[in-house]
Amino acid sequence: MVFSASVSAFGYDVAVAADCGSTASPGLDWSECSKKSIIIPGSNLEGANLTGTDFNATDLANSNLTSANFEKASLMRASLAGAKAENANFSRVEAYRSSFTGISADGASFASAEFQRADFSGASLKKANFEKAELGRANFQKAALADARFFLANLSRADLTGAAIGGKPVFEGAFMFRTRIEGLDLSAAQGLQQSQIDLACGDTSTKLPAGLSTPGSWPCTAD
Repeated sequence: MVFSASVSAFGYDVAVAADCGSTASPGLDWSECSKKSIIIPGSNLEGANLTGTDFNATDLANSNLTSANFEKASLMRASLAGAKAENANFSRVEAYRSSFTGISADGASFASAEFQRADFSGASLKKANFEKAELGRANFQKAALADARFFLANLSRADLTGAAIGGKPVFEGAFMFRTRIEGLDLSAAQGLQQSQIDLACGDTSTKLPAGLSTPGSWPCTAD
């Protein structure tokens, strides 16, 4: 058993232990447990406490992760493809080379997380928060990113081609070295500066906010 939290009962603090041996179920506590390299697709972990849990190389595809708390969890090379994760908390996770393809994670938080080479293609990430996230070479092709927040995120060499950038997404302070934005409508994007656009990779069909101009370096050469 791993002691992970405390609750108040009749004015006293009572220790609550994570039940690492339990099977997947809504609202369970697997905090700080080792659940690495297991195959549990289609699990129902809605509202579960998964803080600090080791899910490295684990298959959680098509699971219900709605409102689950993954803060500081390890998800390297894990699969959450096709999962439902609306309003889930993925802040400060480590998820290098993990698959989030087709995930439905509207309103989820990915703040200050490590997602180098992660695959978010086809994902629904409306109003998702990627503030200060590491997204180097992450794949967002054909993702829904309306009102997503990339404040101070590292989007170096990330691929956003074909993404639906609706609403007023925030890119203030984002590092966009060779970020693929070909064909995107960024006209309503918030916080974009010419210096960011000059580093990014767009084309003549990329729409920019008023006051910004298409760099002469576009389109970029292949990496």
